[in-house]
Amino acid sequence: MTFRHAFEGALLEILRTRDLVAVAVVSVLFYAFYYPAPYAHQVVERLPIAVVDADRSPLSRAIIRNLEAAHEVEIAAYAPDMLAARALVRSRQVEGILLIPHDVGASVAKGRPGAGIAVWLNGAYLLRAEAVGKTIATAIGATLEARTPGVATPGLTPVVTRPLFNTTQGYRDYIFPAVANIILQQTLLFAAARFVAERRRTGRWQRGRRAVLGVWAACATIGTLSAFFYFGLVYWLQDIPHGGNIPALLLTVPLFAATVAAAALMVGSMVRSGDDALKLLIPTSIPFVFLSGFAWPLVAMPGWVQAIAWTIPATPAMHIFIPLNQMGASLGEIRGALAILVVQLAVFGSVAGYRLTRRARVRSAPVGP
Repeated sequence: MTFRHAFEGALLEILRTRDLVAVAVVSVLFYAFYYPAPYAHQVVERLPIAVVDADRSPLSRAIIRNLEAAHEVEIAAYAPDMLAARALVRSRQVEGILLIPHDVGASVAKGRPGAGIAVWLNGAYLLRAEAVGKTIATAIGATLEARTPGVATPGLTPVVTRPLFNTTQGYRDYIFPAVANIILQQTLLFAAARFVAERRRTGRWQRGRRAVLGVWAACATIGTLSAFFYFGLVYWLQDIPHGGNIPALLLTVPLFAATVAAAALMVGSMVRSGDDALKLLIPTSIPFVFLSGFAWPLVAMPGWVQAIAWTIPATPAMHIFIPLNQMGASLGEIRGALAILVVQLAVFGSVAGYRLTRRARVRSAPVGP
Protein backbone atom coordinates (compact mmCIF):
# COMPACT_ATOMS: atom_id res chain seq x y z
CA MET A 1 0.00 0.00 0.00
CA THR A 2 1.30 3.44 -0.92
CA PHE A 3 1.55 6.32 1.52
CA ARG A 4 -1.16 8.24 -0.34
CA HIS A 5 -3.64 5.37 -0.26
CA ALA A 6 -2.98 4.76 3.43
CA PHE A 7 -3.37 8.46 4.22
CA GLU A 8 -6.59 8.93 2.28
CA GLY A 9 -8.05 5.63 3.48
CA ALA A 10 -7.41 6.40 7.14
CA LEU A 11 -8.71 9.96 6.85
CA LEU A 12 -11.91 8.91 5.12
CA GLU A 13 -12.52 6.01 7.50
CA ILE A 14 -12.17 8.24 10.56
CA LEU A 15 -14.54 10.84 9.09
CA ARG A 16 -17.07 8.17 8.04
CA THR A 17 -17.09 6.18 11.28
CA ARG A 18 -19.69 7.55 13.67
CA ASP A 19 -17.83 6.73 16.88
CA LEU A 20 -14.56 8.18 15.63
CA VAL A 21 -16.01 11.37 14.16
CA ALA A 22 -17.92 11.91 17.42
CA VAL A 23 -14.63 11.99 19.33
CA ALA A 24 -12.29 13.58 16.79
CA VAL A 25 -14.66 16.23 15.39
CA VAL A 26 -17.90 16.63 17.34
CA SER A 27 -16.17 16.65 20.75
CA VAL A 28 -13.73 19.30 19.55
CA LEU A 29 -16.61 21.51 18.39
CA PHE A 30 -18.60 20.86 21.56
CA TYR A 31 -15.81 21.70 24.00
CA ALA A 32 -14.82 24.78 22.00
CA PHE A 33 -18.03 26.52 23.07
CA TYR A 34 -19.21 24.51 26.09
CA TYR A 35 -16.06 24.72 28.21
CA PRO A 36 -15.66 28.56 28.17
CA ALA A 37 -19.40 29.12 28.77
CA PRO A 38 -19.32 28.99 32.61
CA TYR A 39 -16.56 31.63 32.58
CA ALA A 40 -18.35 34.03 30.22
CA HIS A 41 -18.51 36.74 32.89
CA GLN A 42 -14.74 36.39 33.41
CA VAL A 43 -14.96 37.34 37.12
CA VAL A 44 -17.06 36.08 40.00
CA GLU A 45 -20.22 38.01 40.84
CA ARG A 46 -22.49 38.21 43.86
CA LEU A 47 -20.84 35.55 45.99
CA PRO A 48 -22.69 35.45 49.34
CA ILE A 49 -20.92 36.31 52.59
CA ALA A 50 -22.00 36.68 56.21
CA VAL A 51 -21.12 39.71 58.34
CA VAL A 52 -20.65 39.66 62.10
CA ASP A 53 -20.62 43.29 63.20
CA ALA A 54 -19.73 43.32 66.88
CA ASP A 55 -18.60 46.96 66.75
CA ARG A 56 -21.65 48.73 65.27
CA SER A 57 -19.66 51.90 64.83
CA PRO A 58 -19.66 54.41 61.95
CA LEU A 59 -16.48 52.73 60.67
CA SER A 60 -18.04 49.27 60.60
CA ARG A 61 -21.17 50.59 58.89
CA ALA A 62 -19.02 52.30 56.25
CA ILE A 63 -17.15 49.05 55.55
CA ILE A 64 -20.46 47.23 55.13
CA ARG A 65 -21.76 49.93 52.76
CA ASN A 66 -18.66 49.55 50.59
CA LEU A 67 -19.17 45.79 50.50
CA GLU A 68 -22.82 46.22 49.51
CA ALA A 69 -21.70 48.32 46.54
CA ALA A 70 -19.23 45.71 45.30
CA HIS A 71 -20.33 43.44 42.44
CA GLU A 72 -18.19 40.50 43.52
CA VAL A 73 -19.90 39.81 46.84
CA GLU A 74 -23.36 39.98 48.33
CA ILE A 75 -24.08 40.24 52.04
CA ALA A 76 -26.45 37.31 52.41
CA ALA A 77 -26.75 37.37 56.22
CA TYR A 78 -25.96 39.48 59.27
CA ALA A 79 -25.03 36.86 61.86
CA PRO A 80 -25.23 37.70 65.56
CA ASP A 81 -22.02 35.80 66.38
CA MET A 82 -19.33 33.56 64.88
CA LEU A 83 -21.18 30.38 65.84
CA ALA A 84 -24.12 31.32 63.66
CA ALA A 85 -21.83 32.53 60.86
CA ARG A 86 -19.89 29.25 60.80
CA ALA A 87 -23.15 27.33 60.56
CA LEU A 88 -24.00 29.33 57.44
CA VAL A 89 -20.64 28.40 55.87
CA ARG A 90 -21.07 24.71 56.72
CA SER A 91 -24.52 24.70 55.13
CA ARG A 92 -23.05 26.32 51.98
CA GLN A 93 -25.28 29.38 52.30
CA VAL A 94 -22.31 31.76 52.31
CA GLU A 95 -18.74 31.63 50.97
CA GLY A 96 -17.05 33.67 53.69
CA ILE A 97 -17.36 35.53 56.98
CA LEU A 98 -16.37 39.09 57.79
CA LEU A 99 -15.89 39.67 61.53
CA ILE A 100 -15.67 43.26 62.71
CA PRO A 101 -14.68 42.97 66.38
CA HIS A 102 -15.92 45.17 69.20
CA ASP A 103 -14.29 48.62 69.58
CA VAL A 104 -12.33 48.30 66.35
CA GLY A 105 -13.43 51.75 65.18
CA ALA A 106 -11.98 53.45 68.25
CA SER A 107 -8.80 51.37 68.07
CA VAL A 108 -8.16 52.28 64.43
CA ALA A 109 -8.93 55.95 65.01
CA LYS A 110 -6.40 56.10 67.84
CA GLY A 111 -3.85 53.97 65.98
CA ARG A 112 -3.68 51.38 68.72
CA PRO A 113 -1.81 48.21 67.68
CA GLY A 114 -3.65 44.91 67.72
CA ALA A 115 -6.87 46.23 66.21
CA GLY A 116 -7.93 44.11 63.29
CA ILE A 117 -10.78 42.80 61.17
CA ALA A 118 -10.93 39.06 60.52
CA VAL A 119 -12.00 37.29 57.36
CA TRP A 120 -12.75 33.56 57.01
CA LEU A 121 -13.14 32.10 53.54
CA ASN A 122 -14.35 28.77 52.15
CA GLY A 123 -11.19 27.32 50.57
CA ALA A 124 -12.94 24.57 48.59
CA TYR A 125 -12.82 26.81 45.50
CA LEU A 126 -9.53 28.67 45.48
CA LEU A 127 -10.36 31.19 42.76
CA ARG A 128 -13.66 32.15 44.38
CA ALA A 129 -12.00 32.45 47.78
CA GLU A 130 -9.33 34.69 46.30
CA ALA A 131 -11.96 36.94 44.70
CA VAL A 132 -13.95 37.27 47.92
CA GLY A 133 -10.81 37.97 49.94
CA LYS A 134 -9.62 40.69 47.55
CA THR A 135 -13.03 42.36 47.50
CA ILE A 136 -13.30 42.46 51.28
CA ALA A 137 -9.72 43.71 51.63
CA THR A 138 -10.37 46.44 49.05
CA ALA A 139 -13.54 47.58 50.82
CA ILE A 140 -11.77 47.70 54.19
CA GLY A 141 -8.76 49.51 52.78
CA ALA A 142 -10.90 52.11 50.98
CA THR A 143 -12.94 52.75 54.12
CA LEU A 144 -9.90 53.15 56.36
CA GLU A 145 -8.17 55.41 53.86
CA ALA A 146 -11.22 57.67 53.61
CA ARG A 147 -11.97 57.83 57.33
CA THR A 148 -8.45 57.83 58.81
CA PRO A 149 -6.27 59.66 56.26
CA GLY A 150 -3.71 60.58 58.87
CA VAL A 151 -3.31 57.08 60.33
CA ALA A 152 -0.81 54.63 58.88
CA THR A 153 -2.38 51.30 58.02
CA PRO A 154 0.26 48.58 57.63
CA GLY A 155 -0.35 46.20 54.75
CA LEU A 156 -2.49 48.69 52.84
CA THR A 157 0.24 50.39 50.84
CA PRO A 158 -1.29 51.41 47.48
CA VAL A 159 -0.24 49.11 44.65
CA VAL A 160 -1.16 49.73 41.03
CA THR A 161 -1.53 46.50 39.05
CA ARG A 162 -1.46 46.50 35.27
CA PRO A 163 -2.03 43.04 33.72
CA LEU A 164 0.27 42.48 30.77
CA PHE A 165 -1.17 39.41 29.00
CA ASN A 166 -4.49 38.49 30.60
CA THR A 167 -5.71 42.07 30.34
CA THR A 168 -9.21 41.29 31.56
CA GLN A 169 -7.85 39.32 34.54
CA GLY A 170 -10.71 36.95 33.79
CA TYR A 171 -11.02 33.24 34.54
CA ARG A 172 -11.91 32.31 30.97
CA ASP A 173 -8.81 33.93 29.53
CA TYR A 174 -6.72 32.08 32.13
CA ILE A 175 -8.36 28.64 32.13
CA PHE A 176 -9.49 27.94 28.58
CA PRO A 177 -6.14 28.45 26.76
CA ALA A 178 -4.56 25.98 29.17
CA VAL A 179 -7.35 23.38 29.09
CA ALA A 180 -7.60 23.67 25.28
CA ASN A 181 -4.28 21.83 25.00
CA ILE A 182 -5.70 18.94 27.03
CA ILE A 183 -8.88 18.89 24.95
CA LEU A 184 -6.93 18.79 21.69
CA GLN A 185 -4.64 16.05 22.98
CA GLN A 186 -7.31 13.81 24.47
CA THR A 187 -9.80 13.96 21.59
CA LEU A 188 -7.12 13.05 19.06
CA LEU A 189 -5.60 10.44 21.37
CA PHE A 190 -8.94 8.71 21.95
CA ALA A 191 -9.97 8.66 18.29
CA ALA A 192 -6.62 7.64 16.78
CA ALA A 193 -5.87 4.92 19.37
CA ARG A 194 -9.35 3.45 18.93
CA PHE A 195 -8.98 3.56 15.14
CA VAL A 196 -5.65 1.69 15.17
CA ALA A 197 -6.79 -0.85 17.76
CA GLU A 198 -10.00 -1.63 15.83
CA ARG A 199 -8.11 -2.08 12.56
CA ARG A 200 -5.78 -4.53 14.26
CA ARG A 201 -8.65 -6.38 15.95
CA THR A 202 -10.54 -6.86 12.68
CA GLY A 203 -7.41 -7.83 10.74
CA ARG A 204 -7.54 -4.79 8.45
CA TRP A 205 -4.24 -3.32 9.61
CA GLN A 206 -1.84 -3.03 6.65
CA ARG A 207 1.80 -3.83 7.19
CA GLY A 208 4.66 -1.75 5.90
CA ARG A 209 6.20 1.56 6.84
CA ARG A 210 4.29 3.51 4.21
CA ALA A 211 0.97 2.27 5.58
CA VAL A 212 1.94 3.23 9.14
CA LEU A 213 3.20 6.64 8.01
CA GLY A 214 -0.02 7.22 6.07
CA VAL A 215 -2.22 6.50 9.08
CA TRP A 216 0.01 8.61 11.32
CA ALA A 217 -0.13 11.53 8.85
CA ALA A 218 -3.93 11.28 8.60
CA CYS A 219 -4.32 11.43 12.38
CA ALA A 220 -1.83 14.28 12.63
CA THR A 221 -3.77 16.20 9.96
CA ILE A 222 -6.98 15.97 11.97
CA GLY A 223 -5.15 17.16 15.08
CA THR A 224 -3.52 20.03 13.21
CA LEU A 225 -6.83 21.27 11.80
CA SER A 226 -8.47 21.02 15.22
CA ALA A 227 -5.70 23.08 16.83
CA PHE A 228 -5.82 25.75 14.14
CA PHE A 229 -9.60 25.87 14.58
CA TYR A 230 -9.14 26.54 18.29
CA PHE A 231 -6.22 28.96 18.11
CA GLY A 232 -7.73 30.85 15.22
CA LEU A 233 -11.52 30.90 15.01
CA VAL A 234 -12.52 29.84 18.53
CA TYR A 235 -10.10 32.17 20.30
CA TRP A 236 -11.29 34.99 18.07
CA LEU A 237 -14.99 34.26 18.69
CA GLN A 238 -14.41 33.94 22.43
CA ASP A 239 -12.29 37.11 22.45
CA ILE A 240 -9.37 35.31 24.05
CA PRO A 241 -5.91 36.87 23.52
CA HIS A 242 -4.38 35.10 20.52
CA GLY A 243 -2.17 35.41 17.47
CA GLY A 244 0.94 36.56 19.30
CA ASN A 245 3.37 34.68 17.02
CA ILE A 246 1.52 33.15 14.08
CA PRO A 247 4.60 31.95 12.10
CA ALA A 248 5.80 29.96 15.12
CA LEU A 249 2.33 28.47 15.58
CA LEU A 250 2.35 27.29 11.96
CA LEU A 251 5.46 25.29 12.82
CA THR A 252 4.65 24.02 16.31
CA VAL A 253 0.98 23.05 15.88
CA PRO A 254 1.71 20.26 13.34
CA LEU A 255 4.56 19.07 15.56
CA PHE A 256 2.23 18.78 18.54
CA ALA A 257 -0.44 16.99 16.49
CA ALA A 258 2.16 14.60 15.07
CA THR A 259 3.41 13.80 18.59
CA VAL A 260 -0.07 13.07 19.91
CA ALA A 261 -0.84 10.97 16.82
CA ALA A 262 2.36 8.96 17.37
CA ALA A 263 1.39 8.39 21.02
CA ALA A 264 -2.05 7.22 19.87
CA LEU A 265 -0.54 4.75 17.41
CA MET A 266 1.69 3.44 20.19
CA VAL A 267 -1.28 2.94 22.52
CA GLY A 268 -3.33 1.41 19.72
CA SER A 269 -0.57 -1.13 19.14
CA MET A 270 -0.65 -2.24 22.77
CA VAL A 271 -4.35 -2.98 23.28
CA ARG A 272 -6.60 -5.61 21.80
CA SER A 273 -9.60 -3.46 20.84
CA GLY A 274 -10.87 0.07 20.53
CA ASP A 275 -12.88 -0.31 23.72
CA ASP A 276 -9.74 -1.30 25.59
CA ALA A 277 -8.00 1.81 24.28
CA LEU A 278 -10.77 4.05 25.62
CA LYS A 279 -10.84 2.22 28.96
CA LEU A 280 -7.12 2.88 29.29
CA LEU A 281 -7.14 6.52 28.14
CA ILE A 282 -10.34 8.08 29.47
CA PRO A 283 -9.23 8.03 33.15
CA THR A 284 -6.07 9.95 32.23
CA SER A 285 -7.81 13.24 31.39
CA ILE A 286 -8.07 14.69 34.91
CA PRO A 287 -4.53 13.66 35.96
CA PHE A 288 -3.18 15.20 32.75
CA VAL A 289 -4.90 18.50 33.60
CA PHE A 290 -3.08 18.72 36.92
CA LEU A 291 0.21 17.40 35.57
CA SER A 292 0.31 19.97 32.76
CA GLY A 293 1.29 22.70 35.20
CA PHE A 294 -1.39 25.38 34.93
CA ALA A 295 -3.44 24.52 38.04
CA TRP A 296 -0.26 24.20 40.14
CA PRO A 297 3.23 25.30 39.05
CA LEU A 298 5.18 22.42 37.57
CA VAL A 299 8.40 23.53 39.28
CA ALA A 300 6.67 23.24 42.67
CA MET A 301 5.89 19.55 42.13
CA PRO A 302 8.18 16.73 43.32
CA GLY A 303 10.90 15.76 40.86
CA TRP A 304 9.42 12.36 40.03
CA VAL A 305 6.03 13.98 39.30
CA GLN A 306 7.70 16.50 36.99
CA ALA A 307 9.42 13.64 35.17
CA ILE A 308 6.05 11.97 34.54
CA ALA A 309 4.48 15.27 33.47
CA TRP A 310 7.10 15.88 30.78
CA THR A 311 6.24 12.57 29.12
CA ILE A 312 2.78 13.92 28.24
CA PRO A 313 2.54 16.00 25.01
CA ALA A 314 0.13 18.47 26.63
CA THR A 315 2.81 19.56 29.13
CA PRO A 316 5.31 20.97 26.61
CA ALA A 317 2.31 22.16 24.58
CA MET A 318 1.23 24.22 27.59
CA HIS A 319 4.66 25.86 27.64
CA ILE A 320 4.60 26.39 23.87
CA PHE A 321 1.14 27.53 22.85
CA ILE A 322 0.33 29.85 25.74
CA PRO A 323 3.58 31.84 25.30
CA LEU A 324 3.14 31.91 21.52
CA ASN A 325 -0.58 32.73 21.52
CA GLN A 326 -0.96 35.03 24.49
CA MET A 327 2.54 36.46 24.98
CA GLY A 328 4.02 36.66 21.49
CA ALA A 329 7.07 34.63 22.52
CA SER A 330 9.75 33.68 20.03
CA LEU A 331 10.86 30.15 19.15
CA GLY A 332 14.05 30.73 21.12
CA GLU A 333 12.07 31.42 24.28
CA ILE A 334 10.23 28.09 24.04
CA ARG A 335 13.12 26.00 22.77
CA GLY A 336 13.24 23.82 25.91
CA ALA A 337 9.61 22.71 25.64
CA LEU A 338 9.98 22.40 21.88
CA ALA A 339 12.97 20.08 22.28
CA ILE A 340 11.00 17.88 24.70
CA LEU A 341 8.14 17.65 22.20
CA VAL A 342 10.59 16.56 19.49
CA VAL A 343 12.02 13.88 21.80
CA GLN A 344 8.51 12.66 22.58
CA LEU A 345 7.73 12.43 18.87
CA ALA A 346 10.88 10.40 18.25
CA VAL A 347 10.18 7.99 21.12
CA PHE A 348 6.45 7.51 20.50
CA GLY A 349 6.96 7.25 16.75
CA SER A 350 9.78 4.71 17.04
CA VAL A 351 7.87 2.48 19.45
CA ALA A 352 4.66 2.68 17.41
CA GLY A 353 6.43 2.02 14.12
CA TYR A 354 8.37 -0.93 15.52
CA ARG A 355 5.35 -2.56 17.12
CA LEU A 356 2.93 -2.03 14.26
CA THR A 357 5.22 -3.15 11.44
CA ARG A 358 6.70 -6.04 13.45
CA ARG A 359 3.36 -7.30 14.69
CA ALA A 360 1.92 -7.13 11.18
CA ARG A 361 4.77 -9.17 9.71
CA VAL A 362 4.53 -11.79 12.47
CA ARG A 363 0.79 -12.20 12.00
CA SER A 364 1.07 -12.48 8.22
CA ALA A 365 3.90 -15.07 8.27
CA PRO A 366 2.92 -18.41 6.70
CA VAL A 367 2.16 -21.23 9.08
CA GLY A 368 3.57 -24.65 8.22
CA PRO A 369 5.97 -27.43 9.18
